[in-house]
Amino acid sequence: MNSEIEHWARKLGALLTARGLMATTAESCTGGGVAYAITEISGSSAWFDRSFVTYTNAAKSQMLGVPVELIETHGAVSEQVVQAMALGALKRSDAQIAVALSGVAGPGGGSATKPVGLVWMAWAWQWPGNEASGCISEACHFPGDRSSVRQQAIIQALQTMCKLIQ
Repeated sequence: MNSEIEHWARKLGALLTARGLMATTAESCTGGGVAYAITEISGSSAWFDRSFVTYTNAAKSQMLGVPVELIETHGAVSEQVVQAMALGALKRSDAQIAVALSGVAGPGGGSATKPVGLVWMAWAWQWPGNEASGCISEACHFPGDRSSVRQQAIIQALQTMCKLIQ
């Protein structure tokens, strides 16, 4: 595993453990890469609940409850869809924080409006003991080949989860 990815996965685990929280992931373009990074850390079962790898549009709807109309209107690689994915993962798990990713890792599949390297991410949370909850999203444009785009997306997903927990 990439040492930077391992660093952020370990940091995430320490932060979640310190607060008694659990995480979940909803992944498309990363194919479960965030979950893989997390579960490479020994003891992650104490702070990682589950992952949803929803590579197809149908899987996003069936597993996460993303409305078909939302995907048809905005496309799978969109702010609206990743927010619905993150909220769906949170609702369908025992976690308090979720990350969702959907993008164009390449080398094909890009377009003028959704080029190769575009990855939409969303993070949703519901902290225990109070009503603090939220959902934020971000469009990232990562350079490089398929592997590089996916690795950069995994790092960004983990880094932002850490920032939100702190």
